[in-house]
Amino acid sequence: MTTEGLSIRPLRCGVLRSDAAGFVEGMAGDLDLQVWAFVVHHPGGTVLFDTGMHPDVRDDARGHLGGVADLFRIEYTEDDDVHARLVGVGVDPTTIDRVVCSHLHFDHAGGTSLVGDARIVVQRREWEHARDEEGSGYAHADWDTGQDLELVDGEHDLFGDGRVVCLPTFGHTPGHQSLLVRLDTGDVLLTADACYLRASLEAMALPAFGWDLDRQRAVLRDFARREATGTTLVFGHDPVLPALLGEHGP
Repeated sequence: MTTEGLSIRPLRCGVLRSDAAGFVEGMAGDLDLQVWAFVVHHPGGTVLFDTGMHPDVRDDARGHLGGVADLFRIEYTEDDDVHARLVGVGVDPTTIDRVVCSHLHFDHAGGTSLVGDARIVVQRREWEHARDEEGSGYAHADWDTGQDLELVDGEHDLFGDGRVVCLPTFGHTPGHQSLLVRLDTGDVLLTADACYLRASLEAMALPAFGWDLDRQRAVLRDFARREATGTTLVFGHDPVLPALLGEHGP
């Protein structure tokens, strides 16, 4: 999807299969959570929103993640890491200027070191929270990479023109952020884990865990309002992306 030099390209970076009820209240059976990253090209630079999983998860998930690994059956090949996906769509990983981390859980920040020339943009409160956590989805090796760091507080306009904006969507974690991309054809909001699936929004169904479920519920209500007024929502782990994003691989 492209508008005057602004484009979004999704990258599928593996699959996490788990008990659906743990992620969408009331849903039965297994759920395949797609791990997504998104390349956002802007005339001022190239942004990667989230980075998928660390390569160590492929070979020793429990060693990297601890007991959290036992919650999932992980499908993650050498072709699924974010570096390989970028190369596969013709994007040189060294041209990524900034990585915007929605939050620092293993399936969103694990591939950060694979784009080692990029500056990391994360909410200050997320960084400070993760710094004191190990386990529960956080692994320091994922994001404590020594790369340039830009800590932001609340809403943050990446290029100063209102076209690519970090929006605080606290609730899933203390410093979760989503990414708003404003095209001439309308707004697109990459929700990340503020809303796992379309089914989550339709049922206003929360996961079984989270830092502050009341805040996350309020975020869902805001997403519903945005969608009702024309914003296209791209959900964090949905297997189906909006058709306007075009082809997005296997």
